[in-house]
Amino acid sequence: MKIIMLGAPGAGKGTQAIMLADKYGIPHISTGDIFRSNIKAGTELGKKAKEYMDQGLLVPDELTTDLVVNRIEEEDCKNGFILDGFPRTIPQAKCLQEALKEKNDHMDFAVNVDVKAENIIKRMSGRRACPNCGATYHIESSKPKVEGICDRCGHELILRDDDKPETVKRRLEVYDDMTRPLIDFYTEEGILVSVDGSRDINVVFEDITKILEGKA
Repeated sequence: MKIIMLGAPGAGKGTQAIMLADKYGIPHISTGDIFRSNIKAGTELGKKAKEYMDQGLLVPDELTTDLVVNRIEEEDCKNGFILDGFPRTIPQAKCLQEALKEKNDHMDFAVNVDVKAENIIKRMSGRRACPNCGATYHIESSKPKVEGICDRCGHELILRDDDKPETVKRRLEVYDDMTRPLIDFYTEEGILVSVDGSRDINVVFEDITKILEGKA
């Protein structure tokens, strides 16, 4: 099963991708994780990616496409995979489509996790992250045991630059301009399904799995 997760930044598609990967035993491939690991390691790719991410801009196609295509050709993807954060533009989607076509393959589903912009801004600006171990929390829905301190490693939590309200608004504008057109693209391909992502995580997950398994 080959799945693309779609949705605005903060819609919860990453959480759903992790849960789906666990349920179906296939890799969760997140370009965000790849970028963040490179940023932490101080690689050239990481430095370039950070410049864009801190401004709420998309990382250019050429920095992402080859990386993702190479990743899905690895052995652990032979039974399927879940793409989270890619493709983000029509050119990326077409590149992925062509790469799969060369292998006589195709994507099975594009799952759109739909959440209103005002809900996303509130959700993301309340997030707190651990710069040391990567754990994430929320000041309302997923608080750490000690305010401002990571449960896992005891490091001080931060509000990431790309979670600040002004940056989130910019990210949503970029999403509307560049990524939302993918909804029409995958609708035309006949593989798009949409779920209301504003509800409880487990309810959203149940809806998605019913659709994927043909039970909806």
